[in-house]
Amino acid sequence: MDFDEIIDRRGTHSMKWDMMEPIYGVPAADGISMWVADMDFRPPACVGAAVQKMVDHGIYGYYGDEGAYRAAIGWWMHSRHGWQIEPDWIFTTHGLVNGTAMCVDAFTAPGDGVVLFTPVYHAFARVIRAAGRRVVECPLVLRDGRYEMDFAACDGLAEGARMVILCSPHNPGGRVWSRAELQGLADFAKRHDLILVSDEIHHDLVYPGQKHIVMDLVDPTLRERLVMLTATTKSFNIAGAHSGNVIIPDQALRARFAGRMAALGISANSFGIEMATTAYSPEGAEWIDALMVYLDGNRRLFDAGVNAIPGLASMPLEATYLAWVDFAGTGMTAAEFTARVEKGARIAANHGPTFGAGGECFLRFNIATSRARVAQAVERLQASFADLQ
Repeated sequence: MDFDEIIDRRGTHSMKWDMMEPIYGVPAADGISMWVADMDFRPPACVGAAVQKMVDHGIYGYYGDEGAYRAAIGWWMHSRHGWQIEPDWIFTTHGLVNGTAMCVDAFTAPGDGVVLFTPVYHAFARVIRAAGRRVVECPLVLRDGRYEMDFAACDGLAEGARMVILCSPHNPGGRVWSRAELQGLADFAKRHDLILVSDEIHHDLVYPGQKHIVMDLVDPTLRERLVMLTATTKSFNIAGAHSGNVIIPDQALRARFAGRMAALGISANSFGIEMATTAYSPEGAEWIDALMVYLDGNRRLFDAGVNAIPGLASMPLEATYLAWVDFAGTGMTAAEFTARVEKGARIAANHGPTFGAGGECFLRFNIATSRARVAQAVERLQASFADLQ
């Protein structure tokens, strides 16, 4: 678990590093890639060993008997999150963007509205619009430097909606929602007869002093409209496996989802199943615990350095490794502060407007990389905005 090791990912078909220059104009030679949400760390050794075992076997056929895989998911959810699930609740999709798209397809019709609390993970809006549904944006309220959901303000927007998608913990704001907030969302969904899709892909990436609450544990009357999304991919840095889980406690909703899975001929990737089975283990848990200690150090270093720049504010992270930085205090236009980051500091970061309403003055920075690289990014940002200091 040497998180300080600097691994050169350039030239490996890494979207994060090899697409940095074509998309952002940040030079590959000396740019720092802090956009795509994957980590620059190797996953737990047990995951690599499982893949090596498959390679050594040398035959890559169809996967059968998911008993151990489903048991590993159940063990992890119970031991790490206090959530008891049944094996037959689990569907495996090609990642959770695919899982979200499948939920939109299975539980809504063309023209239906899907409620998002924005700014939020940009892929949600993308798949909603691609499916011919309407994105209904309910802006989060920025209060005392953190986001809150305002259900009263959103009540008037939910007419004609059929679904609400929650990002928990929140990306890009890093919020760990409280039980009271989650109950408020449950009440909102019931009040407007909405299917609630809770994307909890970041649920393992929670900092000391915070506690993630599984949506299914909040309100027992919610199950008839609840769909849960989880995955190993963010937790263990195996996003390329494209494996995610749609977990549905309610039998009627499961039947509807199973019908769409069958109609589209979706089945699991054997490498993704093996990697997930191995990651959800005591060794994987030990790795996650060490990772969060390391990321906590990165978070503190990044926030201290960025917040020392007049006009910049890094939102305090409660979870995830995605720092959300507000540039509004600089008085600059988005084009101006973005140019200073990309051309001056030579850092590729996600543009805030892609996350929806409320993201106009923000950039998102991925701090899941070596401590030395985070320190270098901070130095470059301070130099690029030196005239403000």
